[in-house]
Amino acid sequence: MSLLLVGLRKLEAFFGLLITIMAVTFGYEYVRVRPDQGKLLKGMFFPYCDGCGTPQLEQAVGIVGAVIMPHNMYLHSALVKSREVNRSNKKEVREANKYFFIESTIALFISFLINVFVVAVFAEAFYGKTNAEVHEQCFNQTSGGQSNLFPNNTDPLKVDIYKGGVVLGCYFGPAALYIWAVGILAAGQSSTMTGTYSGQFVMEGFLNLKWSRFARVILTRSIAITPTLLVAIFQDVEHLTGMNDFLNVLQSLQLPFALIPVLTFTSLRPVMNEFANGLGWKIAGGILILIVCCINMYFVVVYVSSLGHVGFYVGAAFLSIAYLCFVAYLTWQCLVALGMKFLECGQTVSIHQIIQAEDQADSSIN
Repeated sequence: MSLLLVGLRKLEAFFGLLITIMAVTFGYEYVRVRPDQGKLLKGMFFPYCDGCGTPQLEQAVGIVGAVIMPHNMYLHSALVKSREVNRSNKKEVREANKYFFIESTIALFISFLINVFVVAVFAEAFYGKTNAEVHEQCFNQTSGGQSNLFPNNTDPLKVDIYKGGVVLGCYFGPAALYIWAVGILAAGQSSTMTGTYSGQFVMEGFLNLKWSRFARVILTRSIAITPTLLVAIFQDVEHLTGMNDFLNVLQSLQLPFALIPVLTFTSLRPVMNEFANGLGWKIAGGILILIVCCINMYFVVVYVSSLGHVGFYVGAAFLSIAYLCFVAYLTWQCLVALGMKFLECGQTVSIHQIIQAEDQADSSIN
């Protein structure tokens, strides 16, 4: 709240500082661990995973949600309102759109780069190691204090956010441990603040609730923090890590709720006028959304099939049907907006018609 009081530009500068801290700290870990660059590029452009199961698939889907966070789609769109642009001058609007595009592209690329750093560090530093190996290494490097975190057996090493930092410290020195901690702290603060800020615009735009900052922060932070507090109080850090993975997957599942409306509204001429999406952008956006939806549906099928209980199957079936119906509805409205008028189903009221009616009402009032 204090940052909001000093102005939007200072808030954005603070976000930039947090992102810079993440990039520097996780970049340091990446350089220190030195993963195989050839395998990294191969996996980046030709993803594969031999012998992987549901846990590995969950992490892979979570990366999609962590890079393209749905609430940040709304935040980037909302920040456009804060820019001083003469919207009656088409040349200025066109130039502003170009820089908005560059700004969003840089933000997504940096997010992708940070996630590459983290995943590559974990893969290189932890994959193929056993508990006994890490136990011995930590015992020799830290006078045995942190070796108790790892049982002295030959089971494969399993790490979480906390143990990952400990293992980095054991193998690459104390600096790696503390730099990892600083990066995680910056990531948590950045995610929390952008989530709260996005919630403000969602509440104002979709729900039309003009709440005070205090009430808004209390509501959004209570919804976000309460589950975390319950897990922290009654469980341990391993469950916090599992919840973090689940939340990333949830973000990926929610991506269609952000991407499809964005493509819909930016393709409507009543909204965008001559700046509406051209055919190329419509096709590219549609392909991206289709890929995300296919990844999500594949994950849902694999995840549900691994539950192993009839009650879980029934509950997951109801949630999956509701999810797919909503995605199908958004897709239908998007296709109508893209020009497929034969899908309007006779007297069905489309988004296009609603916007025209609102414009006419505004004109009559004025």
